[in-house]
Amino acid sequence: MFTGIIEEVARVTKLEKDRENLHITVSCSFTDELKVDQSLAHNGVCLTVVDIKDKEYTVTAILETLEKSNLGKLKVGSEVNLERGMVLGERLDGHIVQGHVDQTAECTDIREADGSFYFSFEYDPAYGNPTIEKGSITVNGTSLTVVNSKKNTFDVAIIPFTMEHTNFGTMKTGDIVNLEFDVIGKYVAKLMELNS
Repeated sequence: MFTGIIEEVARVTKLEKDRENLHITVSCSFTDELKVDQSLAHNGVCLTVVDIKDKEYTVTAILETLEKSNLGKLKVGSEVNLERGMVLGERLDGHIVQGHVDQTAECTDIREADGSFYFSFEYDPAYGNPTIEKGSITVNGTSLTVVNSKKNTFDVAIIPFTMEHTNFGTMKTGDIVNLEFDVIGKYVAKLMELNS
């Protein structure tokens, strides 16, 4: 379980294919605090640490993960948003995030707004994932508030701090991002579908 509050933007140092799996090696400042079998969110995807060497650790993404997220598009040098699992009893500063990416979206527009930035995203509505105005959304693991919610598009407003401390700072139009929709909204949508 996560909160969507990014701890660090880290760099991918090595990618290794192993049949349909991808071993992703990352360097970050808190590698020495990690242990094998620990869960970390990478651009919002919960992955398990399988190896640690010096300042680098390795996680493995399976084909299902690669097909439903942007991790298959990573290159050596790519920046990923990192968050360790939530500690029970601590403050929940973002929202409840499972680390289970629902689908990807494309960044269609970035515009400055006198001190903040608006990012627009478009996603495939066939999966039935809803956004609601002022509801929660996780984009590349970052807990954000939806604005301008439409059937398959939405915007988020990004403050300068978030631009500096997540990979939103290097995002461009056309980039593919991971989305995790609000867990409560997903259950409500599923119940309505089953009852109709």
